[in-house]
Amino acid sequence: MADRFFTNELPDFEEETAENEAASERARDSLSKLLHLPYRSLSERLKTSALDLKEAVVRETWGLSAKRVHDYTLYTGALGTAYFVFKAYQVTKNQNDLKLCSELVKACDSASVDSGRVTFMCGRAGVCALGAVIAKHADDKRLLDHYLTQFKAIKLPSDLPNELLYGRAGFLWACSFLNKHIGKDTISASRTRTVVNDIIKAGRRLSSKGKCPLMYEWHGKRYWGAAHGLAGIMHVLMDMELKPDEVEDVKGTLRYMMKNRFPSGNYPSSEGRESDRLVHWCHGAPGVALTLMKAAEAFGADEFLQAAVDAGEVVWHRGLLKRVGICHGISGNTYVFLSLFRLTGNVKYLHRAKAFACLLLDRAQKLISEGKMHGGDRPYSLFEGMGGMAYLFLDMTEPSETRFPGYEL
Repeated sequence: MADRFFTNELPDFEEETAENEAASERARDSLSKLLHLPYRSLSERLKTSALDLKEAVVRETWGLSAKRVHDYTLYTGALGTAYFVFKAYQVTKNQNDLKLCSELVKACDSASVDSGRVTFMCGRAGVCALGAVIAKHADDKRLLDHYLTQFKAIKLPSDLPNELLYGRAGFLWACSFLNKHIGKDTISASRTRTVVNDIIKAGRRLSSKGKCPLMYEWHGKRYWGAAHGLAGIMHVLMDMELKPDEVEDVKGTLRYMMKNRFPSGNYPSSEGRESDRLVHWCHGAPGVALTLMKAAEAFGADEFLQAAVDAGEVVWHRGLLKRVGICHGISGNTYVFLSLFRLTGNVKYLHRAKAFACLLLDRAQKLISEGKMHGGDRPYSLFEGMGGMAYLFLDMTEPSETRFPGYEL
């Protein structure tokens, strides 16, 4: 099991003091120097590194392909580059980044027209939703209307699965993204209600006579995680207007997961799975922790917050994965601590996020070059590669505003 992650030898929480800058100068190795930097000084280093990486990400995913899109998705393709560059625009207000975003999305628009996929991360909904938000920032009403019209024309196949990456939950997330960033009721409650009905109906049908109120299958497995299973679907449902019995089903499903987690505090990747190996956003404690934090906010219940804190401990001890990415790497796991900090205000979690980010900043590229860390099958993409790490670095410039891309609103 330990071959999946580095042993965490990072120092746990210490109060930041005026001596930190001096301690950084006295530190013997580069990682210790970073760890002792005051947060604001470190965030400037992270931003500089991210903006340097942006040039490489754009070159590798856009420039070298002669601006042709082979993979348009947010997850591993050109839309992920657009999402990252849009974050850079939000941080720096560089208008050239906004223009580049628009160019990238236009290419993704053409590439995704006949794809048949409908979600935010891996489908047409992501292209149209992000395109609309970028058009709003560019004050381009014609383009905004184009993307909103295209979004509202998306039809969901009757055999669509329910999970986040390729299913109904992924389409609903795109609806919530538009309603947050364009305006309330941009996508009507009647449109989202139809999809919610289908998700609830499917979950109840599969859970019939089971102990879990809602259950879902994807490719024959009853997944629990954020990407394909219960955690991701419950996460999205909590953004919807639910009926009282539906709220109870969501709570009951989360309680079922909490009750049946591993003794270690980690969560199975799928129903009945006994292997306690995966500590990723997509499978295991990190993605579940983010959903439990959302439940703590939505329902005001201490049980969900405590379970999220417990999952965060798993991430601290086993979350330094030998991968760089957001989906199944250190970058994604760092968001657990940022979200715990945002929810609780406890600076211990900001320290832990800082520690994970420092290791990435100091060692990730060297470890990848040495073959000791996996740089991702698509090494510059948002969810698998360096694009995700750079996005995290930019996000950490304002730690109270961080959001896991494509998951936290």
